This record gives sequence, C-alpha cells and structure tokens, in this order.
Amino acid sequence: MADGAPRPPARRSLRVDARLTVGLALIAGFAALGIAMASGVVPWLFVQVATPLPIFRAFLAGVAIVIGGRLLVSATRRIDASMRRDTGLSSRISDADLGVMVRGVRLVFLAAASFTAAAGWLLAEPLPLVIALVIAGVDVVETSFLLLVATARRPPD
Repeated sequence: MADGAPRPPARRSLRVDARLTVGLALIAGFAALGIAMASGVVPWLFVQVATPLPIFRAFLAGVAIVIGGRLLVSATRRIDASMRRDTGLSSRISDADLGVMVRGVRLVFLAAASFTAAAGWLLAEPLPLVIALVIAGVDVVETSFLLLVATARRPPD
C-alpha cells in the first residue's frame, strides 16, 4: 500500500477475560441448580423431557454418552498435563497447573453428569436427569470458586 491508499481497519481479536469466563460458568452452575430445584414444582415437565419417543430417547442417550466420553478423555489429558509440567526446583504446583488440574476435575464431573443424563433417557426416568443437573451445577459452582481463588492475583511481596 505504498500508493497512499487507506489501510483497512485492523481486526480486533475478541479476547475474553478468564475471570469473566469463570463468572459466566458460575452463573450457569447456579442456573442448573435452579432448574433442578424447579423439578419439585413442575415434575410433569421433567417427565416429558425424560420420556420422548423411544427413537429420540435413544438419540439423546447416545449423544450424552459420546459427550461424556469426550469430556472424560479431555479431563484425563488436562489432569495429566498439569501433573507432567516441570516445576523446576520447587515441588509446589504453580497457579497455572492448579487451574489446569481444577478444569480437568470439572470435566470429570461433567462427564459423570452426562452419563447420568444418558441413564435417565435410557430408563425413561426423570430422576437421573435431575441428578445430572445437580452434579453439573454443584461441580461448576464449586470449581468456579476454586478457579477464582486459584487465579486471584497476589500482591507483590
């Protein structure tokens, strides 16, 4: 562009703050717990969700099993990566490694929630779906708080 033509505006990369992501996950966890609590008020709705047509139930269960398997594999890789990093002379785990490990543990519980939901659809029972929401909600809330604490910036000594 040596001829003096105007340059197109530079593309801004959308960078999401890690704390914002953790905050959104925290809200999602509370929402899952709220939906699970609503099952006591509108149980017929959860019966409808748990008992669609058999072919659709099989599809939902299959998708939940595949998602659970992928989450479990990803969790294993994250936890392994957090434990294999060279921490140098110190035997302490770094904040970054702790964050990776906590996220890996989160994925293990989300996989358990996914398998539980699959069981609900396979059995055509709403209770496993409510249990899956509780597992996912409590896990996401708990690990979000852990990540907020683990990634908090410490003041310089």
